[in-house]
Amino acid sequence: MFERIRNLREDKDLKQKQIAEYLQIHQTTYSDYELGNLNVPIEVLIKLAKLYDTSIDYIVELTNNPKPYK
Repeated sequence: MFERIRNLREDKDLKQKQIAEYLQIHQTTYSDYELGNLNVPIEVLIKLAKLYDTSIDYIVELTNNPKPYK
């Protein structure tokens, strides 16, 4: 999951700081999510899924289909 959130961010050419601002957290906290040092709260997963227009299932690697459910 941690590599996937990094890849989603990089695919959009966004910096960790930009995502942290969107999530209203510190950049170091977001960095710890990407490194796997902290568990990502469900509220954050929901925001990331909306931002990247994907499903939480994709982010947590339950599916390889990046498209959200319709």
